[in-house]
Amino acid sequence: MHSPALPSHDQCEQARLSRDARFDGLFFTAVRSTGIYCRPVCPAPVPRKDNVSYYPSAAAAAADGYRPCLRCRPELSPDDACLLQDRTLNHALALLGEGILQEHPVSALAQALHLSPRQLQRLFVARLGATPAQLHATRRILLAKQLLTETTLPVTQVALAAGFNSLRRFNSAFRSGCGMPPSALRRQQAGVAAGEPVLRLAYRPPLDFAAMLAFLRKRAIPGIEQIDADSYRRVIVHDGHASLIRISAAPGRHELRLQLGASDPRAIPAIVARVRRIFDLDANLDAVHACLMRDPLLARGIAERPGLRVPGGWDGFEVAVRAVLGQQVSVAAATTLARRLVERFGGHLDGLPEGLDRQFPLPADLVDAPLESIGLPRTRAATVRALARACVEGRLQFSRAQTLERFVQQATALPGIGAWTAHYMALRALGLPDAFPAGDLVLQQVLGEGQRLGERATEARSQPWRPWRAYAVLHLWHLAATAESLPSSTSVDTPENPS
Repeated sequence: MHSPALPSHDQCEQARLSRDARFDGLFFTAVRSTGIYCRPVCPAPVPRKDNVSYYPSAAAAAADGYRPCLRCRPELSPDDACLLQDRTLNHALALLGEGILQEHPVSALAQALHLSPRQLQRLFVARLGATPAQLHATRRILLAKQLLTETTLPVTQVALAAGFNSLRRFNSAFRSGCGMPPSALRRQQAGVAAGEPVLRLAYRPPLDFAAMLAFLRKRAIPGIEQIDADSYRRVIVHDGHASLIRISAAPGRHELRLQLGASDPRAIPAIVARVRRIFDLDANLDAVHACLMRDPLLARGIAERPGLRVPGGWDGFEVAVRAVLGQQVSVAAATTLARRLVERFGGHLDGLPEGLDRQFPLPADLVDAPLESIGLPRTRAATVRALARACVEGRLQFSRAQTLERFVQQATALPGIGAWTAHYMALRALGLPDAFPAGDLVLQQVLGEGQRLGERATEARSQPWRPWRAYAVLHLWHLAATAESLPSSTSVDTPENPS
Protein backbone atom coordinates (compact mmCIF):
# COMPACT_ATOMS: atom_id res chain seq x y z
CA MET A 1 0.00 0.00 0.00
CA HIS A 2 1.22 3.53 -0.72
CA SER A 3 2.48 5.70 2.11
CA PRO A 4 0.76 9.04 2.79
CA ALA A 5 1.66 11.94 0.52
CA LEU A 6 3.51 13.65 3.35
CA PRO A 7 7.08 14.94 3.77
CA SER A 8 9.17 13.11 6.35
CA HIS A 9 8.53 13.84 10.03
CA ASP A 10 11.85 15.68 10.32
CA GLN A 11 11.04 17.81 7.27
CA CYS A 12 7.61 18.66 8.68
CA GLU A 13 9.12 19.53 12.04
CA GLN A 14 11.80 21.76 10.55
CA ALA A 15 9.33 23.47 8.17
CA ARG A 16 6.88 24.10 11.03
CA LEU A 17 9.53 25.60 13.30
CA SER A 18 10.94 27.83 10.55
CA ARG A 19 7.54 28.63 9.02
CA ASP A 20 8.89 27.63 5.63
CA ALA A 21 6.47 28.82 2.92
CA ARG A 22 7.86 26.27 0.47
CA PHE A 23 5.97 23.57 2.40
CA ASP A 24 2.65 25.42 2.43
CA GLY A 25 -0.04 22.97 1.37
CA LEU A 26 2.31 19.98 1.43
CA PHE A 27 1.22 19.13 4.97
CA PHE A 28 -0.92 20.48 7.80
CA THR A 29 -0.17 20.72 11.51
CA ALA A 30 -2.87 19.68 13.96
CA VAL A 31 -2.62 20.76 17.59
CA ARG A 32 -4.30 18.41 20.03
CA SER A 33 -4.53 20.93 22.88
CA THR A 34 -6.54 23.42 20.78
CA GLY A 35 -8.34 21.10 18.36
CA ILE A 36 -7.32 23.18 15.32
CA TYR A 37 -5.17 22.51 12.26
CA CYS A 38 -2.80 25.01 10.67
CA ARG A 39 -0.55 25.71 7.73
CA PRO A 40 3.22 25.36 8.24
CA VAL A 41 3.43 29.17 7.99
CA CYS A 42 1.02 29.84 10.87
CA PRO A 43 2.11 32.99 12.80
CA ALA A 44 0.67 31.70 16.09
CA PRO A 45 3.09 30.74 18.88
CA VAL A 46 4.74 27.42 18.08
CA PRO A 47 2.98 24.60 19.97
CA ARG A 48 4.81 21.93 21.92
CA LYS A 49 6.15 19.07 19.84
CA ASP A 50 4.21 16.43 21.80
CA ASN A 51 0.95 18.24 21.02
CA VAL A 52 1.47 18.18 17.26
CA SER A 53 0.35 15.72 14.59
CA TYR A 54 1.00 16.03 10.86
CA TYR A 55 -1.56 15.38 8.13
CA PRO A 56 -1.15 15.11 4.36
CA SER A 57 -4.31 17.10 3.64
CA ALA A 58 -6.72 19.48 5.28
CA ALA A 59 -9.44 16.88 4.77
CA ALA A 60 -7.46 14.33 6.79
CA ALA A 61 -7.18 16.73 9.72
CA ALA A 62 -10.87 17.63 9.43
CA ALA A 63 -11.80 13.94 9.34
CA ASP A 64 -10.10 13.55 12.72
CA GLY A 65 -12.21 16.34 14.17
CA TYR A 66 -9.84 19.32 13.89
CA ARG A 67 -11.08 22.78 12.89
CA PRO A 68 -9.29 25.18 10.51
CA CYS A 69 -7.21 27.91 12.12
CA LEU A 70 -8.61 31.44 11.95
CA ARG A 71 -5.15 33.03 11.87
CA CYS A 72 -3.20 31.17 9.18
CA ARG A 73 -6.39 30.17 7.31
CA PRO A 74 -5.79 26.74 5.71
CA GLU A 75 -8.19 27.68 2.92
CA LEU A 76 -5.38 29.81 1.46
CA SER A 77 -2.93 26.92 1.09
CA PRO A 78 -1.83 26.00 -2.43
CA ASP A 79 -3.05 22.62 -3.56
CA ASP A 80 -0.73 19.64 -3.78
CA ALA A 81 -2.37 18.00 -6.76
CA CYS A 82 0.79 16.95 -8.61
CA LEU A 83 1.23 13.52 -7.06
CA LEU A 84 2.81 12.29 -10.24
CA GLN A 85 4.09 9.08 -8.78
CA ASP A 86 0.48 7.92 -8.77
CA ARG A 87 -1.24 8.65 -12.08
CA THR A 88 -4.62 7.32 -10.94
CA LEU A 89 -4.69 9.60 -7.94
CA ASN A 90 -3.64 12.51 -10.14
CA HIS A 91 -6.59 11.90 -12.44
CA ALA A 92 -8.96 11.52 -9.50
CA LEU A 93 -7.85 14.85 -8.04
CA ALA A 94 -8.26 16.51 -11.44
CA LEU A 95 -11.83 15.22 -11.68
CA LEU A 96 -12.54 16.40 -8.15
CA GLY A 97 -11.23 19.82 -9.10
CA GLU A 98 -13.56 19.86 -12.08
CA GLY A 99 -16.51 19.26 -9.76
CA ILE A 100 -17.49 15.67 -10.49
CA LEU A 101 -18.77 15.09 -6.94
CA GLN A 102 -20.88 18.22 -7.08
CA GLU A 103 -23.34 16.50 -9.41
CA HIS A 104 -22.47 12.79 -9.13
CA PRO A 105 -21.87 10.18 -6.41
CA VAL A 106 -18.45 8.76 -5.56
CA SER A 107 -19.31 5.69 -7.64
CA ALA A 108 -19.23 7.90 -10.76
CA LEU A 109 -15.71 9.01 -9.88
CA ALA A 110 -14.67 5.39 -9.35
CA GLN A 111 -16.22 4.37 -12.66
CA ALA A 112 -14.37 7.15 -14.50
CA LEU A 113 -11.11 5.77 -13.11
CA HIS A 114 -12.01 2.12 -13.79
CA LEU A 115 -11.87 1.32 -10.07
CA SER A 116 -14.38 -0.04 -7.62
CA PRO A 117 -15.62 2.47 -5.01
CA ARG A 118 -13.79 0.46 -2.34
CA GLN A 119 -10.49 0.59 -4.28
CA LEU A 120 -10.90 4.33 -4.80
CA GLN A 121 -11.57 4.96 -1.12
CA ARG A 122 -8.57 2.87 -0.07
CA LEU A 123 -6.33 4.81 -2.46
CA PHE A 124 -7.43 8.18 -1.10
CA VAL A 125 -7.20 7.18 2.56
CA ALA A 126 -3.76 5.62 2.04
CA ARG A 127 -2.31 8.68 0.26
CA LEU A 128 -4.32 11.65 1.52
CA GLY A 129 -5.75 10.42 4.80
CA ALA A 130 -9.34 11.08 3.73
CA THR A 131 -11.98 9.69 1.39
CA PRO A 132 -12.96 11.49 -1.85
CA ALA A 133 -16.19 12.63 -0.23
CA GLN A 134 -14.32 14.04 2.77
CA LEU A 135 -11.87 15.84 0.49
CA HIS A 136 -14.74 17.34 -1.52
CA ALA A 137 -16.61 18.39 1.62
CA THR A 138 -13.55 20.01 3.18
CA ARG A 139 -12.81 21.96 0.03
CA ARG A 140 -16.37 23.29 -0.01
CA ILE A 141 -16.20 24.40 3.61
CA LEU A 142 -12.80 26.05 3.18
CA LEU A 143 -14.03 27.96 0.12
CA ALA A 144 -17.02 29.16 2.12
CA LYS A 145 -14.70 30.19 4.95
CA GLN A 146 -12.59 32.23 2.54
CA LEU A 147 -15.62 33.98 1.04
CA LEU A 148 -17.03 34.77 4.48
CA THR A 149 -13.67 36.15 5.57
CA GLU A 150 -12.65 38.16 2.50
CA THR A 151 -15.90 39.34 0.91
CA THR A 152 -19.25 40.85 1.81
CA LEU A 153 -21.22 38.34 -0.24
CA PRO A 154 -24.47 37.43 1.53
CA VAL A 155 -24.39 34.08 3.32
CA THR A 156 -26.93 32.70 0.86
CA GLN A 157 -24.55 33.46 -2.02
CA VAL A 158 -21.61 31.99 -0.13
CA ALA A 159 -23.62 28.81 0.30
CA LEU A 160 -24.29 28.66 -3.45
CA ALA A 161 -20.64 29.27 -4.25
CA ALA A 162 -19.67 26.40 -1.96
CA GLY A 163 -22.11 24.08 -3.74
CA PHE A 164 -24.97 24.06 -1.22
CA ASN A 165 -28.51 24.54 -2.50
CA SER A 166 -29.93 24.51 1.02
CA LEU A 167 -28.99 27.20 3.53
CA ARG A 168 -29.93 24.89 6.40
CA ARG A 169 -27.52 22.19 5.19
CA PHE A 170 -24.81 24.76 4.63
CA ASN A 171 -25.17 26.15 8.14
CA SER A 172 -25.03 22.65 9.60
CA ALA A 173 -21.98 21.60 7.54
CA PHE A 174 -20.13 24.82 8.29
CA ARG A 175 -20.77 24.59 12.01
CA SER A 176 -19.58 21.01 11.99
CA GLY A 177 -16.43 21.84 10.03
CA CYS A 178 -15.46 25.16 11.62
CA GLY A 179 -16.98 24.97 15.09
CA MET A 180 -19.14 28.06 14.58
CA PRO A 181 -22.04 29.16 12.38
CA PRO A 182 -21.28 31.18 9.25
CA SER A 183 -22.86 34.28 10.78
CA ALA A 184 -20.39 34.22 13.68
CA LEU A 185 -17.39 34.16 11.36
CA ARG A 186 -18.90 36.93 9.24
CA ARG A 187 -19.32 39.15 12.33
CA GLN A 188 -15.60 38.78 13.06
CA GLN A 189 -14.79 40.20 9.60
CA ALA A 190 -16.77 43.40 9.87
CA GLY A 191 -13.90 45.47 8.42
CA VAL A 192 -14.04 43.95 4.92
CA ALA A 193 -14.58 46.62 2.28
CA ALA A 194 -17.74 46.49 0.21
CA GLY A 195 -17.65 46.30 -3.57
CA GLU A 196 -16.35 43.69 -5.96
CA PRO A 197 -15.01 40.62 -4.14
CA VAL A 198 -11.22 40.28 -3.97
CA LEU A 199 -9.82 36.85 -3.11
CA ARG A 200 -6.32 35.94 -1.95
CA LEU A 201 -4.64 33.16 -3.95
CA ALA A 202 -1.54 31.78 -2.22
CA TYR A 203 1.39 29.97 -3.81
CA ARG A 204 4.62 28.37 -2.70
CA PRO A 205 7.51 30.73 -3.54
CA PRO A 206 9.18 31.65 -5.76
CA LEU A 207 6.94 32.99 -8.54
CA ASP A 208 8.28 35.14 -11.37
CA PHE A 209 5.04 37.05 -11.87
CA ALA A 210 6.63 39.58 -14.22
CA ALA A 211 7.86 36.81 -16.55
CA MET A 212 4.45 35.16 -16.47
CA LEU A 213 2.70 38.41 -17.41
CA ALA A 214 5.23 39.05 -20.19
CA PHE A 215 4.59 35.62 -21.70
CA LEU A 216 0.81 36.06 -21.53
CA ARG A 217 0.92 39.66 -22.77
CA LYS A 218 2.73 38.61 -25.92
CA ARG A 219 -0.07 36.14 -26.67
CA ALA A 220 -3.10 38.11 -25.43
CA ILE A 221 -6.27 37.86 -27.53
CA PRO A 222 -7.56 41.36 -28.43
CA GLY A 223 -11.03 42.10 -27.13
CA ILE A 224 -10.78 39.39 -24.48
CA GLU A 225 -7.54 39.95 -22.57
CA GLN A 226 -5.59 43.03 -21.47
CA ILE A 227 -2.23 42.55 -19.77
CA ASP A 228 0.16 45.20 -18.54
CA ALA A 229 3.30 45.10 -16.42
CA ASP A 230 1.32 44.68 -13.20
CA SER A 231 -1.90 42.80 -13.90
CA TYR A 232 -3.94 40.47 -16.08
CA ARG A 233 -7.52 41.35 -17.03
CA ARG A 234 -9.98 39.40 -19.12
CA VAL A 235 -13.66 39.02 -19.83
CA ILE A 236 -15.33 35.78 -18.76
CA VAL A 237 -18.75 34.39 -19.59
CA HIS A 238 -20.75 31.99 -17.41
CA ASP A 239 -24.21 30.83 -18.42
CA GLY A 240 -24.58 33.80 -20.75
CA HIS A 241 -23.54 36.36 -18.13
CA ALA A 242 -20.34 38.31 -18.78
CA SER A 243 -18.06 39.91 -16.23
CA LEU A 244 -14.43 40.96 -15.80
CA ILE A 245 -11.67 39.60 -13.59
CA ARG A 246 -8.33 41.15 -12.70
CA ILE A 247 -5.29 39.40 -11.22
CA SER A 248 -2.39 41.26 -9.63
CA ALA A 249 0.38 40.59 -7.12
CA ALA A 250 -0.19 41.12 -3.39
CA PRO A 251 2.75 43.19 -2.14
CA GLY A 252 4.71 41.54 0.64
CA ARG A 253 2.83 38.25 0.42
CA HIS A 254 3.25 34.99 -1.46
CA GLU A 255 -0.17 35.61 -2.96
CA LEU A 256 -2.00 36.98 -5.97
CA ARG A 257 -5.17 39.04 -5.72
CA LEU A 258 -8.18 37.97 -7.78
CA GLN A 259 -10.73 40.73 -8.27
CA LEU A 260 -14.06 39.29 -9.30
CA GLY A 261 -16.62 41.24 -11.23
CA ALA A 262 -20.35 40.73 -10.86
CA SER A 263 -20.09 36.95 -11.14
CA ASP A 264 -22.63 34.26 -10.41
CA PRO A 265 -21.49 32.89 -7.03
CA ARG A 266 -21.82 29.35 -8.39
CA ALA A 267 -19.08 30.18 -10.91
CA ILE A 268 -16.54 31.23 -8.27
CA PRO A 269 -14.95 27.77 -7.71
CA ALA A 270 -14.34 27.34 -11.44
CA ILE A 271 -12.98 30.88 -11.77
CA VAL A 272 -10.53 30.34 -8.93
CA ALA A 273 -9.43 26.98 -10.36
CA ARG A 274 -8.84 28.47 -13.81
CA VAL A 275 -6.86 31.42 -12.46
CA ARG A 276 -4.71 29.09 -10.40
CA ARG A 277 -4.06 27.03 -13.53
CA ILE A 278 -3.19 30.07 -15.69
CA PHE A 279 -0.51 31.17 -13.21
CA ASP A 280 0.48 27.63 -12.16
CA LEU A 281 -0.04 28.55 -8.52
CA ASP A 282 -0.06 24.98 -7.23
CA ALA A 283 3.41 24.15 -8.56
CA ASN A 284 5.94 22.70 -6.14
CA LEU A 285 9.10 24.19 -7.61
CA ASP A 286 11.33 22.52 -5.03
CA ALA A 287 10.40 19.15 -6.51
CA VAL A 288 10.74 20.48 -10.06
CA HIS A 289 14.16 22.01 -9.47
CA ALA A 290 15.49 18.96 -7.62
CA CYS A 291 14.93 17.00 -10.83
CA LEU A 292 15.96 19.56 -13.44
CA MET A 293 19.06 20.98 -11.78
CA ARG A 294 20.95 17.77 -12.43
CA ASP A 295 21.32 19.09 -15.98
CA PRO A 296 23.93 21.90 -16.07
CA LEU A 297 22.07 23.84 -18.78
CA LEU A 298 18.81 23.79 -16.86
CA ALA A 299 20.66 24.56 -13.63
CA ARG A 300 21.82 27.77 -15.29
CA GLY A 301 18.29 28.56 -16.42
CA ILE A 302 16.91 27.99 -12.93
CA ALA A 303 19.62 30.18 -11.40
CA GLU A 304 18.60 32.99 -13.78
CA ARG A 305 14.82 32.50 -13.38
CA PRO A 306 14.10 30.50 -10.20
CA GLY A 307 10.42 31.49 -10.17
CA LEU A 308 9.62 30.49 -13.74
CA ARG A 309 6.40 28.50 -14.09
CA VAL A 310 4.27 27.09 -16.91
CA PRO A 311 1.73 29.66 -18.19
CA GLY A 312 -1.71 28.20 -18.71
CA GLY A 313 -4.82 29.43 -20.48
CA TRP A 314 -8.36 30.27 -19.46
CA ASP A 315 -10.07 27.83 -21.83
CA GLY A 316 -8.70 24.77 -23.56
CA PHE A 317 -10.44 25.36 -26.88
CA GLU A 318 -9.33 28.99 -26.89
CA VAL A 319 -5.69 27.97 -26.36
CA ALA A 320 -5.94 25.24 -29.00
CA VAL A 321 -7.36 27.56 -31.67
CA ARG A 322 -4.79 30.21 -30.81
CA ALA A 323 -2.06 27.57 -31.26
CA VAL A 324 -3.32 26.59 -34.73
CA LEU A 325 -3.65 30.24 -35.78
CA GLY A 326 -0.01 30.71 -34.88
CA GLN A 327 1.39 27.83 -36.90
CA GLN A 328 4.28 28.95 -39.13
CA VAL A 329 3.70 32.66 -38.49
CA SER A 330 5.04 35.21 -36.02
CA VAL A 331 3.37 35.94 -32.70
CA ALA A 332 2.23 39.32 -34.01
CA ALA A 333 0.65 37.73 -37.09
CA ALA A 334 -1.09 35.14 -34.92
CA THR A 335 -2.47 37.93 -32.72
CA THR A 336 -3.87 39.68 -35.79
CA LEU A 337 -5.59 36.47 -36.89
CA ALA A 338 -7.00 35.97 -33.38
CA ARG A 339 -8.40 39.49 -33.38
CA ARG A 340 -10.08 38.91 -36.75
CA LEU A 341 -11.48 35.58 -35.59
CA VAL A 342 -13.00 37.11 -32.48
CA GLU A 343 -14.41 40.10 -34.35
CA ARG A 344 -15.93 37.98 -37.13
CA PHE A 345 -17.14 34.88 -35.26
CA GLY A 346 -17.16 35.82 -31.56
CA GLY A 347 -19.95 37.53 -29.69
CA HIS A 348 -20.14 41.18 -28.67
CA LEU A 349 -20.88 41.69 -24.96
CA ASP A 350 -22.94 44.71 -23.95
CA GLY A 351 -22.16 46.72 -20.85
CA LEU A 352 -18.43 46.02 -20.78
CA PRO A 353 -15.60 48.48 -21.49
CA GLU A 354 -14.25 48.78 -25.00
CA GLY A 355 -11.37 46.41 -25.53
CA LEU A 356 -12.82 43.86 -23.13
CA ASP A 357 -16.22 43.30 -24.66
CA ARG A 358 -15.85 40.22 -26.83
CA GLN A 359 -16.53 36.52 -26.35
CA PHE A 360 -14.30 33.88 -27.92
CA PRO A 361 -16.20 31.71 -30.41
CA LEU A 362 -17.53 28.41 -29.11
CA PRO A 363 -16.60 25.19 -30.91
CA ALA A 364 -20.06 25.04 -32.51
CA ASP A 365 -19.50 28.53 -33.96
CA LEU A 366 -16.47 27.38 -35.95
CA VAL A 367 -17.48 23.95 -37.22
CA ASP A 368 -18.60 25.31 -40.59
CA ALA A 369 -17.18 28.84 -40.37
CA PRO A 370 -15.62 30.36 -43.55
CA LEU A 371 -12.31 30.96 -41.79
CA GLU A 372 -10.51 31.71 -45.01
CA SER A 373 -12.27 35.10 -44.90
CA ILE A 374 -9.99 36.27 -42.07
CA GLY A 375 -6.84 35.46 -44.01
CA LEU A 376 -6.25 31.89 -42.88
CA PRO A 377 -4.74 29.55 -45.46
CA ARG A 378 -7.16 26.88 -46.61
CA THR A 379 -5.37 24.01 -44.86
CA ARG A 380 -5.14 25.84 -41.53
CA ALA A 381 -8.80 26.87 -41.75
CA ALA A 382 -9.66 23.21 -42.25
CA THR A 383 -7.62 22.33 -39.16
CA VAL A 384 -9.53 24.82 -37.00
CA ARG A 385 -12.85 23.46 -38.28
CA ALA A 386 -11.73 19.89 -37.61
CA LEU A 387 -10.62 20.90 -34.12
CA ALA A 388 -13.97 22.54 -33.44
CA ARG A 389 -15.90 19.51 -34.71
CA ALA A 390 -13.83 17.13 -32.57
CA CYS A 391 -14.65 19.22 -29.49
CA VAL A 392 -18.37 19.34 -30.34
CA GLU A 393 -18.46 15.58 -30.85
CA GLY A 394 -16.44 14.85 -27.70
CA ARG A 395 -13.50 13.31 -29.54
CA LEU A 396 -11.16 15.89 -28.05
CA GLN A 397 -11.50 17.21 -24.51
CA PHE A 398 -9.39 19.51 -22.39
CA SER A 399 -9.89 17.86 -19.02
CA ARG A 400 -6.74 17.43 -16.95
CA ALA A 401 -8.06 14.02 -15.96
CA GLN A 402 -6.39 12.29 -18.89
CA THR A 403 -2.91 11.14 -19.69
CA LEU A 404 -0.52 13.11 -21.85
CA GLU A 405 -0.23 10.16 -24.21
CA ARG A 406 -3.99 9.89 -24.70
CA PHE A 407 -4.42 13.60 -25.36
CA VAL A 408 -1.55 13.72 -27.85
CA GLN A 409 -2.92 10.67 -29.65
CA GLN A 410 -6.38 12.22 -29.98
CA ALA A 411 -5.07 15.64 -31.00
CA THR A 412 -2.65 14.36 -33.64
CA ALA A 413 -5.45 12.32 -35.20
CA LEU A 414 -6.84 15.63 -36.45
CA PRO A 415 -5.60 17.02 -39.79
CA GLY A 416 -2.93 19.69 -39.46
CA ILE A 417 -2.08 18.99 -35.82
CA GLY A 418 1.32 17.42 -35.30
CA ALA A 419 3.16 16.42 -32.16
CA TRP A 420 4.47 19.94 -31.53
CA THR A 421 1.04 21.53 -31.54
CA ALA A 422 -0.44 18.72 -29.45
CA HIS A 423 2.27 19.02 -26.80
CA TYR A 424 1.95 22.82 -26.79
CA MET A 425 -1.80 22.42 -26.18
CA ALA A 426 -1.12 19.89 -23.42
CA LEU A 427 1.39 22.24 -21.82
CA ARG A 428 -0.77 25.37 -21.84
CA ALA A 429 -4.39 24.21 -22.06
CA LEU A 430 -4.18 21.21 -19.75
CA GLY A 431 -1.19 22.15 -17.63
CA LEU A 432 0.30 18.66 -18.00
CA PRO A 433 3.78 19.04 -16.51
CA ASP A 434 5.46 16.42 -18.71
CA ALA A 435 4.44 17.95 -22.05
CA PHE A 436 7.48 18.38 -24.26
CA PRO A 437 7.41 19.50 -27.93
CA ALA A 438 10.58 17.75 -29.04
CA GLY A 439 10.20 19.04 -32.61
CA ASP A 440 10.64 22.65 -31.55
CA LEU A 441 13.50 24.30 -33.41
CA VAL A 442 14.40 26.66 -30.55
CA LEU A 443 14.66 23.79 -28.07
CA GLN A 444 16.74 21.80 -30.53
CA GLN A 445 19.17 24.67 -31.03
CA VAL A 446 19.53 25.51 -27.35
CA LEU A 447 20.18 21.89 -26.46
CA GLY A 448 22.58 21.56 -29.37
CA GLU A 449 24.44 24.72 -28.29
CA GLY A 450 23.79 26.36 -31.63
CA GLN A 451 23.79 23.16 -33.67
CA ARG A 452 20.31 21.81 -34.24
CA LEU A 453 19.63 18.45 -32.60
CA GLY A 454 17.25 16.05 -34.29
CA GLU A 455 13.83 15.40 -32.81
CA ARG A 456 14.81 11.95 -31.54
CA ALA A 457 17.95 13.29 -29.91
CA THR A 458 15.97 16.12 -28.30
CA GLU A 459 13.41 13.63 -26.98
CA ALA A 460 16.19 11.42 -25.63
CA ARG A 461 17.87 14.39 -23.94
CA SER A 462 14.60 15.18 -22.14
CA GLN A 463 14.07 11.77 -20.54
CA PRO A 464 15.94 12.52 -17.27
CA TRP A 465 13.70 15.57 -16.79
CA ARG A 466 10.49 13.56 -16.53
CA PRO A 467 7.90 14.20 -15.17
CA TRP A 468 8.71 17.94 -15.24
CA ARG A 469 9.63 18.49 -18.88
CA ALA A 470 7.16 21.35 -19.37
CA TYR A 471 9.16 23.41 -16.88
CA ALA A 472 12.34 22.53 -18.78
CA VAL A 473 10.67 23.90 -21.94
CA LEU A 474 10.05 27.28 -20.31
CA HIS A 475 13.60 27.52 -19.02
CA LEU A 476 15.07 26.59 -22.39
CA TRP A 477 12.87 29.13 -24.17
CA HIS A 478 14.02 31.83 -21.78
CA LEU A 479 17.64 30.83 -22.25
CA ALA A 480 17.11 31.10 -26.01
CA ALA A 481 15.58 34.55 -25.66
CA THR A 482 18.76 35.81 -24.00
CA ALA A 483 21.20 34.05 -26.36
CA GLU A 484 22.19 36.46 -29.12
CA SER A 485 23.57 33.71 -31.34
CA LEU A 486 20.26 31.88 -31.78
CA PRO A 487 18.01 32.66 -34.75
CA SER A 488 14.34 33.40 -34.22
CA SER A 489 12.90 31.07 -36.85
CA THR A 490 10.28 28.42 -36.11
CA SER A 491 9.88 24.78 -36.93
CA VAL A 492 7.28 23.40 -39.33
CA ASP A 493 4.81 22.45 -36.64
CA THR A 494 5.65 25.21 -34.13
CA PRO A 495 2.52 27.24 -33.31
CA GLU A 496 4.62 30.35 -32.78
CA ASN A 497 8.08 31.53 -31.93
CA PRO A 498 8.23 31.03 -28.13
CA SER A 499 11.19 33.28 -27.49
